[in-house]
Amino acid sequence: MNPVRPVAAVLAVVIRDARLLLVRRANPPDQGRWGYPGGRIEWGEPFRDAALRELMEETGIAADSPELIDVLDFIEADAAGTLAHHFAMIAVACRWRSGEGEAADDALETGWFTLPEVERMGRAASDKVGVIARRALRLPPSD
Repeated sequence: MNPVRPVAAVLAVVIRDARLLLVRRANPPDQGRWGYPGGRIEWGEPFRDAALRELMEETGIAADSPELIDVLDFIEADAAGTLAHHFAMIAVACRWRSGEGEAADDALETGWFTLPEVERMGRAASDKVGVIARRALRLPPSD
């Protein structure tokens, strides 16, 4: 029997011309909400490589120079209080190289957003999208 464990995953945070790249998720968790391109790290894959791979798979955008921003826990329980998801999300800043962003893989659409636009999304965005944006932009937390 395999024990249940947290899932290690990456978020590729790309900033271009003061805009952040977001995708609208096609699948759970957070289906229909805006967030950073990303997904599970494959067995034996370094997290930096996983961020660049997930970015390319979901958006067609090529990037390089992946750098750690932060690691965040996303832990959710179902209505009965049973643990439903536990992801250790590694947020990685990636330097844009080419591509405009076209939805592919498990993304419904892509878009480039300013920080104020991201912060106004509310529940249309995944949890902590604004927090990660501020850390990527090296800004203090908002009040």
